[in-house]
Amino acid sequence: MTPKRPDKLPGYAVSDEAAAYIADALMDLALQFEATHFAQIRRHHQSISQVRDDDPAQLDLFGRHPPF
Repeated sequence: MTPKRPDKLPGYAVSDEAAAYIADALMDLALQFEATHFAQIRRHHQSISQVRDDDPAQLDLFGRHPPF
C-alpha cells in the first residue's frame, strides 16, 4: 500500500500569490532556455526518434493525405 502524503510538507509552505509568481518565473526560464537551445533540443529528439523508412512492401493502411 502506498503511504499517504501529508497535505502540507513541513517547512515548505508558500502563499497562493508566491506559488503563482514561482510558477511564472519557472515557465519564463523554461521558455527562454527552449528558445535559446531549440536547435540542440530538436536534434536530440530527432536522433532518438525512430526513423520511418518507406518500405515498398509495407502496406499503407491509411492512404496518403492530400496536401493542404
